[in-house]
Amino acid sequence: MIAKYLTVAAAVILLTACAELLNVVQSTGTAPLTEAEVISGLKEALITGANNSCRILSAENGYYGDALVKIMLPDEAKVIVDNISKIPGGDKLVEDVVLRINRAAEDAAKEAAPVFINSIRQMTVQDAFNILRGADNAATSYLRNTTYSELYALYKPKIQASTDKDIVGTVSTTDSWNTLTGKWNTLANSVAGRIADLKPVNTDLNDYLTTKALNGIFLKVETEELKIRKDVSARVSPILQRVFGSLDNKTN
Repeated sequence: MIAKYLTVAAAVILLTACAELLNVVQSTGTAPLTEAEVISGLKEALITGANNSCRILSAENGYYGDALVKIMLPDEAKVIVDNISKIPGGDKLVEDVVLRINRAAEDAAKEAAPVFINSIRQMTVQDAFNILRGADNAATSYLRNTTYSELYALYKPKIQASTDKDIVGTVSTTDSWNTLTGKWNTLANSVAGRIADLKPVNTDLNDYLTTKALNGIFLKVETEELKIRKDVSARVSPILQRVFGSLDNKTN
């Protein structure tokens, strides 16, 4: 009996949410939007934003040429950078490492769109309600929550393959990083290091770089979402114009 009441209550909540959603997006001067149109419009908006973001970042210099998303080595790598830059051609070696890392991220971005689209296709009515009524980055938050793990698994091997390539002789970026942090941590964990309050460095280089790469793609997705929400010219189809135009009417 309790299960029956819970089922009825859940149905009432869902129907109430749907009714409120339709009220929120009712068009002015035209027939009210149907639930199907709302879902279709939101899915199209997310797919458009995801495709645009991946296209931008997967192009040559998509990461490397954009200061907002360009992936740099961790702050702890400053000692490596400073010392390598002292040898002839050292600055170029460092920049080659940074370029290689960003190229790996650009390569991974080519495969990110299907991950986003798969998540978008699974969007529920309640998801749509939350996105439409949510903050200007609500769609981006939805995609981050539903795709982050899969994108991480996509990006990290490509980043790692880049850092494992030799940069000087038989020494790779990973080798240099491990040598640097290993020596530093030996000092930091020594009696003298503890007295001097030195802190061990526990940064996982590939995890750090992968996280930076993903932050970049979600930043681009957020930018595309904001365009569709705020810029009428970014609504490139009738359904986008109807769904998001109804929100314009609500804010006027």
